[in-house]
Amino acid sequence: MQTTLLNAIEASWPQRPQDAPTAELYNLYRRHIEPKRARAARQGLWVAVIVYLLFAITDIILIPDVARDTIVARFMVGASVLTVLETLVWFRAGARWLDITCAAALVTGYLFWLLPAVATTATESIRYYMIFGTIFMMGANLFFNFFVLLSAVTSAFVLVIFFTSILMLFPTDMPYLVAFGTFYISCFIFTSYVNWKLNGERYNVFLNALEAQHQHHESEQRGKSLERLSNTDYLTGIDNRRAIDKRLRDLWNAWHNEGTGFAAILVDVDFFKKYNDFYGHQAGDRCLILVANALQEALTPFNASLGRYGGEEFIVLAQIAKRDQVSSLAEIIRSTVERLNLVHDQRRDGQAVVTVSVGASYTRPNSGPKLERIIDEADRALYSAKANGRNCIRMFNPDDPLSSDDNENIASLLRMAVKKDLVRLVYQPIQNLQTGKLEAVEALMRLQMIDGTPISPGQFIPIAERTGSILELGLWAIRRVCTEMLAPGHVPLSSVNVSAIQLKSRGFALAVSTILEETGVKGERLAFEITEGIDMEGQSDVIRCIKDLESMGIRIWLDDFGTGFAGLSWLRLFPFDTVKIDRSFLQDTDQPHGRSMLEDIIRLIRHRGHKILIEGLETPEHVALMHELGIEHGQGFYLGRPAPVTEFRDLAKLPAAVGR
Repeated sequence: MQTTLLNAIEASWPQRPQDAPTAELYNLYRRHIEPKRARAARQGLWVAVIVYLLFAITDIILIPDVARDTIVARFMVGASVLTVLETLVWFRAGARWLDITCAAALVTGYLFWLLPAVATTATESIRYYMIFGTIFMMGANLFFNFFVLLSAVTSAFVLVIFFTSILMLFPTDMPYLVAFGTFYISCFIFTSYVNWKLNGERYNVFLNALEAQHQHHESEQRGKSLERLSNTDYLTGIDNRRAIDKRLRDLWNAWHNEGTGFAAILVDVDFFKKYNDFYGHQAGDRCLILVANALQEALTPFNASLGRYGGEEFIVLAQIAKRDQVSSLAEIIRSTVERLNLVHDQRRDGQAVVTVSVGASYTRPNSGPKLERIIDEADRALYSAKANGRNCIRMFNPDDPLSSDDNENIASLLRMAVKKDLVRLVYQPIQNLQTGKLEAVEALMRLQMIDGTPISPGQFIPIAERTGSILELGLWAIRRVCTEMLAPGHVPLSSVNVSAIQLKSRGFALAVSTILEETGVKGERLAFEITEGIDMEGQSDVIRCIKDLESMGIRIWLDDFGTGFAGLSWLRLFPFDTVKIDRSFLQDTDQPHGRSMLEDIIRLIRHRGHKILIEGLETPEHVALMHELGIEHGQGFYLGRPAPVTEFRDLAKLPAAVGR
């Protein structure tokens, strides 16, 4: 029988075994022991026939005059029943028919031996030889695994044959009839009782085994459920980080042992915090669930693993390693989410639906020995996608200078820069062009390697922003400006560059307030320069932070005006204290169109009521032009190069500076 016990249980009833109806259980029991009964019947009959034939020796000793006939009868019965048995086995008859064959063999074996045996003249021998008939009765009840009814019927036939034969042979021998009759009847009762008990015990053993297997099955299912729970994200139902990490290790081992490449793709829901804040956390959860379900369905043909890697970040692992295939899969991921058309009208980047940014990396011959590297590469690609307008895909490019290992070394350096004293500040003068006096300085950060080699700000600042190191470095810079430049009174005002990442960081305004309080510096002596590199209209948290800073008296300057994509929008949204015009607008001022452009920008800013500061003044002609255009404040190498704090201790006391 092909069905296992456990399968039979599950197919028969959904409850626990002891709760199932008795008839159902008993039928299941019969089906379960069917193969075992069939094997036992076949083996038992062969043994019984062999023993039956061996009793021919006893025939020769006790009833030699009819021994030939009894032996022939034995061999005829043995051959016949075995032939019938093997024929049934050949045709795969059920155990029921094999049991009936065995029962018939017992009855016919006793009857066909007895018929020639009673013709013996050895009356005394046959009187005692008749006792061996109980062997057939015990065979029916004890030797074979007959059910109670078949066992009782078979034993009853043997009993009837015995009484019929002794009544014919010894009708007047009452003591013999009583003694042997009582013995046969007692044997019938006792062996039938034992058979009944054995059948009951077999059934109980079955029930116990059934219960044990059911409990084992339940335990396995509970274990599997717990394992699934431990590997499943509670919200979306997809793999959690624990499961993904295991999958990642398996893929990594396959890559190193078998050369089977794979891709790691990070997926980040764009502007999800704004979605969560405006629509509510329940809507945010629903958004993540819908995104996860859509991605799961889209990734099924690729046999890819999808997991939730963070709050609104997903990760996809797939065994593909060719760049074009990885790129195609990343685009499928991006477009799948966009096609959901989930409304997100709180973003101000030209989109009104939920989208995702996608960063992908893949195994290559020089992928490196560490598993974390491929995730780090995908993370760098994701950062690039978010920095390039979102709702796009970016593949990690090992040949891109911004993705080089040198940059990763810089990232490691930034994490210990403050502690190892590898970072310092220099200050560039900001001069009043009308009076020639130093009115402020701009604090500029400088970084050096452990061996003293300087690193360009254009190289380490983007890395600091990408890795989040800018948060620590930014607060360090503000504190350093207050302690070494403002608190001693070297200059009346200092500006510090602040990135959008700092402004979006929770607690930034509070941290600045703490620094001002601890250093004793008034907020009015500090200015924060922010660039128009982000869409301020879509960043309510940034605007809120700026207003908190302004409430402390801190001046907010707009840096590099004219180089970003949101300049006019920024001027409309926020009353900046000062607008710094980028140095690029001075390059063509010797030409009519260049000068005209600069004049238009100056007019626009003046109409908005902002102060103007032009940077990049590097020649006397630049300074002369500023006087001509009525610009009050300037900054550039001609007026003063960035220098350490020691050069500014007495500079503010000087009556005038270069370039007046």
